[in-house]
Amino acid sequence: MPLFNLTELRAALGRNDRLIGIDPGSKTIGIALSDVLLTLASPYGSLKRGKLKANAAEIAAIARKEGAAGLVVGLPLSMDGSFGPAAQAARDWALALSEACGLPVALWDERMSSAAVNRFLVNEADLSRKKRADAVDRMAAAWMLQAALDASR
Repeated sequence: MPLFNLTELRAALGRNDRLIGIDPGSKTIGIALSDVLLTLASPYGSLKRGKLKANAAEIAAIARKEGAAGLVVGLPLSMDGSFGPAAQAARDWALALSEACGLPVALWDERMSSAAVNRFLVNEADLSRKKRADAVDRMAAAWMLQAALDASR
């Protein structure tokens, strides 16, 4: 499937379709889910990063269960906004995931999402390091998806 920009992806969705936000880490994939009005993103869960085919099957199952019809994958641009090796790897992975899941995909800048979530969890939620590690991936996915939803309204 081709890569969409977020405006095109939203326009292609049917009524009451949701979006899945994905924060692809090296060990864990954070998952977030939008509401049917595409206004609010919520943390959904996380998956252990493994073979693409297995991760795609898990994400496709979530999409079927939750009525999601598109993916928004975090794009780790460099701090200066340039497209480096990590961004290229994320783009390639997102395209392969889209093809394997049969769902359209858009990329969204995820710079500072994990840092912002960690800051929040330390300062506001006062979570231990272990509990933060368990929550940060899915919350970073929600942070990124929320930014995408807000910007594309």
